[in-house]
Amino acid sequence: MISQEPLLQVKNLTKLYAPEKGCEAIDFELYPGEVLGIVGESGSGKSTLLNCLSGRLIPTAGEICYRNRDNQWLNLYALSEFERRRLLRTEWGMVHQHARDGLRMGVSAGANIGERLMAVGERHYGDIRARGLQWMQDVELDIHRIDDKPTTYSGGMQQRLQIARNLVTHPRLVFMDEPTGGLDVSVQARLLDLLRNLVTHLDLAVVIVTHDLAVARLLAERLVVMRHGHIVESGLTDQVLDDPQQPYTQLLVSSVLTP
Repeated sequence: MISQEPLLQVKNLTKLYAPEKGCEAIDFELYPGEVLGIVGESGSGKSTLLNCLSGRLIPTAGEICYRNRDNQWLNLYALSEFERRRLLRTEWGMVHQHARDGLRMGVSAGANIGERLMAVGERHYGDIRARGLQWMQDVELDIHRIDDKPTTYSGGMQQRLQIARNLVTHPRLVFMDEPTGGLDVSVQARLLDLLRNLVTHLDLAVVIVTHDLAVARLLAERLVVMRHGHIVESGLTDQVLDDPQQPYTQLLVSSVLTP
């Protein structure tokens, strides 16, 4: 059941690099437990928007407000960089398209998961290792490889480890950037099934950027379609994909359906 009070409010968010580069005048709300998909062609501004939302890129104008665990509203870019980073390590998560960007490749799988726990105050080695083993099992990784470095893992396994690293602290909001991009089709299917189950089980709020409308349909309840940095259409995912109202969305959908 989606809460009546938003978790995230985005108001007039703008980040421009040049004409039609970036995102402009973005407005939306995200509710606890809701999965919002952001779709559009390359250059539509969806990655810029995600970077602004996740605290990694300072916008030109507008604001992003987040309601934290203590029910206090925080203006993301009124916080210090340290406070934003702390938020990303505790109440938020970020799943990168390339798992190497979200993992420390020089330390073990267990250490990657344990670092997130230590960021929220865990200090007991036995408890941290036990939680690491449990999460490796939850994302269907071989628990006997907890001391192996991510460099020895396949791409799909690295992505599962990155997911475990992000979710071990039970964040309230997770950002995902093309989480299945670059993986084999069979690996993508298993990873999507895992993500869908975890999101539902943990009641996560998620913002997911993807160029793959099949991924959006599977994971997202609501969809935002971007073009040239603007939102051109939004609504319930099935409604947007099955009955698109805007010419650009119609073209986007038909290009996927056409052999």
